[in-house]
Amino acid sequence: MRLLSTLIVLLLTSGLLAQDSYTISGVIRDAETGETVLGASIFDKESGAGTTSNLYGFYSLTLPEGSYNLVYSFIGYVSREKQVELTADQTINLELSTNTIVSAAAEVVGEKNANTESTDMGRVELEVEKIKKLPALLGEVDILKTIQFLPGVQSAGEGNSGFYVRGGGPDQNLVLLDNAIVYNVSHLFGFFSVFNADAVKNIELIKGGMPANYGGRVSSVLDISLKEGNSKKFSGAGGIGLISSRLTLEGPIKKDVSSFIVSGRRTYIDVLAKPFINPEADLAGSSYFFYDLNTKVNWRLSDKDQLYLSGYFGRDVFTFSSASAGFETSIPWGNATASLRWNHLFNDKLFMNTIATYSDYTFQFKAEQEDFSFGVASGIEDWSAKTQLSWYPNLRHQVKAGGEYTFHRFTPNNVTASSGEVEFDTGDAEQIFSHEAALFVLDEFDVTERFRINAGLRYSFFAHVGPYTKYVQTQGQGNAPGSVVETIDYTSGDVLRTYNFLEPRLSMRYTLNSLSSVKAGYQQNYQYLHLTSLSATSLPTDIWMPSTDRLEPQYGIQYSVGYFRNTQDNVWEGSIELYYKDLQNLVEYKEGTRPEDNVAANIDANLTTGVGYSYGAEFFLKKRLGDLNGWIGYTWSNTMRTFEAINNGNEYPARFDRRHDLSIILNYDLNDKWQFGTAFVYATGNAITLPVERYFYEGYIVDVYGERNSFRMAPYHRVDLSATYTPAKQKEITDPETGETVFEDRRFESSWAFSIYNVYNRANPYFIYFGNEGQLSEGTLQIQAYQVSLFPILPSVTWNFKF
Repeated sequence: MRLLSTLIVLLLTSGLLAQDSYTISGVIRDAETGETVLGASIFDKESGAGTTSNLYGFYSLTLPEGSYNLVYSFIGYVSREKQVELTADQTINLELSTNTIVSAAAEVVGEKNANTESTDMGRVELEVEKIKKLPALLGEVDILKTIQFLPGVQSAGEGNSGFYVRGGGPDQNLVLLDNAIVYNVSHLFGFFSVFNADAVKNIELIKGGMPANYGGRVSSVLDISLKEGNSKKFSGAGGIGLISSRLTLEGPIKKDVSSFIVSGRRTYIDVLAKPFINPEADLAGSSYFFYDLNTKVNWRLSDKDQLYLSGYFGRDVFTFSSASAGFETSIPWGNATASLRWNHLFNDKLFMNTIATYSDYTFQFKAEQEDFSFGVASGIEDWSAKTQLSWYPNLRHQVKAGGEYTFHRFTPNNVTASSGEVEFDTGDAEQIFSHEAALFVLDEFDVTERFRINAGLRYSFFAHVGPYTKYVQTQGQGNAPGSVVETIDYTSGDVLRTYNFLEPRLSMRYTLNSLSSVKAGYQQNYQYLHLTSLSATSLPTDIWMPSTDRLEPQYGIQYSVGYFRNTQDNVWEGSIELYYKDLQNLVEYKEGTRPEDNVAANIDANLTTGVGYSYGAEFFLKKRLGDLNGWIGYTWSNTMRTFEAINNGNEYPARFDRRHDLSIILNYDLNDKWQFGTAFVYATGNAITLPVERYFYEGYIVDVYGERNSFRMAPYHRVDLSATYTPAKQKEITDPETGETVFEDRRFESSWAFSIYNVYNRANPYFIYFGNEGQLSEGTLQIQAYQVSLFPILPSVTWNFKF
């Protein structure tokens, strides 16, 4: 560690020794909307020396004194060249115009290639416009379902938007929306994600080689940025589908200075079905809908200061009513986030990003039958602040450093029950408070022209604090909870337990030639939050828990190595990555326990910890440009778990362990009017636990289960198709002065998106249950296994519009 610190200090000071060098810096924006452009390439045409714009469009390029022919380029935009006489520091802010012909390979000639040149391991960026062309379930474009097509990412199951990365669970993914954490990413019990593609600007997934400025999770980072709003003109977009509609409005508050965007979406199954439901029917009053709203405003205070304020609010509302049973239930859940960000440019080499965020996730369940009512509520609320400095001392050197702090408030399981006027004693509503903080520094530098290193160090701190009531319990039999013998009360500010760790990160790239490179990565991560789940998929009923004096933080180490190669014209790119991940202090419920077992005690008494590991190989081939584009991804992996209190302490496959996972994604632009897309997926069946024996005891059937997750369901596979029809975007008009026919852009554009989900009607397994047929007394009793499948072939159509 001392060697790493010395190396970083030496590298930080090396940039100060450069002589006769000057810096060109600025911000790259879209000429039509004023949005900043992430990942634009800026390079010298002669030497090839260059850089790329960061998440906020800022770039900094330091070169020796001289004359340069700089090229500014990005896929889908017209490249611009600029002659520069570099005799002093210069600021060049540039706007790039979109190009209607984006398939020509010539558009990316000379573009710097992040696939082979960067130190990134397992990092993928997805283009929103290409995602919109892919087949969609019931017409709903879903960012998270697209991520599941990538190698190393497994889906949580049929129709589910949860995802597992390289053997990690859903709670081990850090999901950020404009820097605010999103704790539940699903609508409709997991069938759709909470992210409205119309409001999203950039999607970045990091599966391995997580840089030091990210932390708090042991598997991956999904960083999603919202659009900033059109600062040039007012515009809108939306769509009407089979189950939902959406509308996005954006425009300038003050042209070229400030802008806004508002994007909303709502399902209307409840509204469409209501006229057809008899008010006297048994299930009248049952309904389901979800909605979400994204909004963002930004203000350019000066050439060096920009302010952003964004928010998200989404809710699912499910109600069920049975008049015959006198039963009613209501299940609302959802997220709310807010982000306030200030970007400041100290000089042409030093950039600061300061963020304050708020995140809230709540789940409620309330049921009533006759005079009896029962309710459960859980949630998590965060207040966070983060500052990050980015320093660009010279062409071969970039440094980031900063710190962050989060105050957590957990409500893991608040139970209420009553009968008539009688309120049952279910204990006080448990709340858990904690502080989480981190300091980080990372340094990316070129050791030689071929060898680049990204070295980082993160120091993390976590404290479980009062007010809190700790219940001391006796040891129960087996996994059963014991009885409470003592309570210990902690007041506000009392510290029950603290944790602090160093988390080193290291990524390296060695360039073999102009077309290929090899990379290696190592990372240590600590995770202080846990998601406790009783189901095989991620559901809103899952409970978030912090590390406590009983529950230690999760710990993960990942090693990865890969070979990356591109074609000469950068149209094709491919990679092979190998990884090994070791995980400790994983959390599960003890066998035979339920969350309500400890109603009047601490919920962490029901939990047990274990270890796991995962290793695999990922193959990825992508065609970036051309009329036909897309990718093929294949993963071979093995994921295992060991818990002393589960499966008799024997090792077993994780429920999301899949030996084979294949995805083929293709887009084809037939002409200006028709675009086609297809997706094929194949995956090894999920691991489940089934009975291996049955016997009768006092007239009842008793199941004897086999080893945990020892049975495989049938393999999962399907094909989806899509077609998008876009009428002509220009119309012919006659010039009144010359009489000539000219073309003019239409102010209102529209398109039709047609999709077929599960084209060959594959009955993919969702779960298996057992039913009894015949009579025991007659000797004809048979137990039959039944497979439940969710989605048959499903066609859909959506009308999209833009103005």
